[in-house]
Amino acid sequence: MSFRLAAYAVCIERGRVLLARHVAGQGEPTWTLPGGGVEHGEDPFDAVTRELREETGLEGAVERLLGVDSRMIPAAVARAGVDHQNVGIFYRVHVIGGMLRAETDGATIDPTWTPLGQVSGLRRSSLVDTGVSLAQTVPPTGHVPPTPYGGLIQH
Repeated sequence: MSFRLAAYAVCIERGRVLLARHVAGQGEPTWTLPGGGVEHGEDPFDAVTRELREETGLEGAVERLLGVDSRMIPAAVARAGVDHQNVGIFYRVHVIGGMLRAETDGATIDPTWTPLGQVSGLRRSSLVDTGVSLAQTVPPTGHVPPTPYGGLIQH
């Protein structure tokens, strides 16, 4: 089994959410939240603003922890071909500066402020729905109950 700890920035301002397209090795790009893997020894609180800066060029300040999502991805659909657990830590982040730009030498492109009403029509990672939902209705414990792997939401 493989494991990944990741931190995601949920930036919502003026009815828009900040998304970027993730370009996987194969297949069509999908919209996702800025964020990614927490490096060894790194605090997730620091990782989320680092990932935001790397993927979008924007500087952010963490407003609050939104919640934690843990999901199991069965070997049959996991890229590595083994069961995979992804633990995502979602933070509400306020943009405080920087210039919007694509990630240099990375897997994300086209950072875009997207109207919330248009998100449901996008080909997107289920992480987008989790993050937006957490931002709108923070669970009292901050824990998202485990759900079966939802993967990609296609529209």
